[in-house]
Amino acid sequence: MGKETGFLELDRQDRTYADPRERLTHYKEFVIPHAEPALKAQASRCMNCGIPYCHNGCPVNNIIPDWNHLVYEGDWQNALEVLHSTNNFPEFTGRICPAPCEASCTLNITDQPVTIKSIECAIVDRGWQEGWIVPQVPEKRTGKTVAVVGSGPAGLAAAQQLARAGHSVTLFEKNDRMGGLMRYGIPDFKLDKDLINRRLMQMQTEGVVLKTSTEVGVHVSIESLKENFDAIILSGGAEDPRQLTIPGAEMSGVRLAMEFLTQQNKRNAGDDETRAAPRGTLSATGKHVIVIGGGDTGSDCVGTSNRQGAASVTQIEIMPKPPEHEDKALSWPNWPLKLRTSSSHEEGVARDWAINARRVIGEDGKVTGLECVRVEWVGGRMQDVEGSEFVLPADLILLAMGFVGPIKAGMVDQAGVDLDARGNVAANVIDYRTSDPQIWACGDMRRGQSLVVWAIREGRQTARAVDEALMGVTQLPR
Repeated sequence: MGKETGFLELDRQDRTYADPRERLTHYKEFVIPHAEPALKAQASRCMNCGIPYCHNGCPVNNIIPDWNHLVYEGDWQNALEVLHSTNNFPEFTGRICPAPCEASCTLNITDQPVTIKSIECAIVDRGWQEGWIVPQVPEKRTGKTVAVVGSGPAGLAAAQQLARAGHSVTLFEKNDRMGGLMRYGIPDFKLDKDLINRRLMQMQTEGVVLKTSTEVGVHVSIESLKENFDAIILSGGAEDPRQLTIPGAEMSGVRLAMEFLTQQNKRNAGDDETRAAPRGTLSATGKHVIVIGGGDTGSDCVGTSNRQGAASVTQIEIMPKPPEHEDKALSWPNWPLKLRTSSSHEEGVARDWAINARRVIGEDGKVTGLECVRVEWVGGRMQDVEGSEFVLPADLILLAMGFVGPIKAGMVDQAGVDLDARGNVAANVIDYRTSDPQIWACGDMRRGQSLVVWAIREGRQTARAVDEALMGVTQLPR
């Protein structure tokens, strides 16, 4: 694979970013891709591993060494075919996946993993530029009908695979545009929404019917879907946010991260303020912003706040600060716990760990600060550090503390399917069928909040299971 001595001759060189002073003036993508010679050189570093752990590190099991070698050889079109054989939307994962494949790369033992994510993105971007990516319209129709509820990455993948198998697929989305979390939860500077629109046009040509502003469980009942479709796939995501249950959290300046991010994405899409912010404009301009939650959503709030012109941005996390470098002997080839600094962090933020929020401080119903205390873990239990209380000034507090599962009211309640111990829709990972034999579930709605790449995997595998259930056999890949 690649050049046999490539990894000995060349160091890892990844894509670069535009200068923060420039990129903070807009919401466009700011990654600077490699030119083709540099990409081929980086692809040449892929070793002829006895066991390519990157296969298992990647949730969709991308055949990474193969398309790395094809890029090294300059055979981009075949590289694209291999890439698409396991992943419907590599332009999404090539931008927003945290790249567990690179953590599993053999060269990561020396902190020099192959730039897998960048090469993946370059392959699919080249495919679109060259016109190699075209709709795959099935030669014949099966006469079977499938309703897919939720147009995030799991729903999109399931719908596309089933349409290509010849089924009549209708994709339902409660929001005014398709894309789920990728549409409104991921900032445009990380994922340009024209990339989603382009795939949706492809899927429509392949036969997928798109129904937006249609909430199953409200506008359309589950019973109606069961009467009109042979199979139903629930792929509605995990949208129930973890709440902040401390005194003062009811103040208007304490808001959910997803509301904040959604408003800005809608403005970027051209919506006026009435459509973008039906509950009132939520802006960080000139404000001291505190983001509670140290994950990706919190990072996205940091980047968006800085672009809106926040006076200051502070991000706090209740867990201890992770180590800057993992212990490879203990972690590799698994995903390690380590300090991760995003491009948004590099644009300006004060970060702090092992912090618990105690009370929101305010005057006349307006937030003025957040009372916090430092915490430590003793015997596996969290406890306050005596005398460590402090107050952070704040005008706006954004809650990015994760999600506790799918929203139950409406669709899930109407479906009446069994839930697991965490409140997710219960379904195994063999056939993804729920307790109702006509209903399947995949993505975050089934597994809890997770990565886009896991959602794509589950959508593809669910499509195969549904196709086999409807037809008795299936040619769709697992």
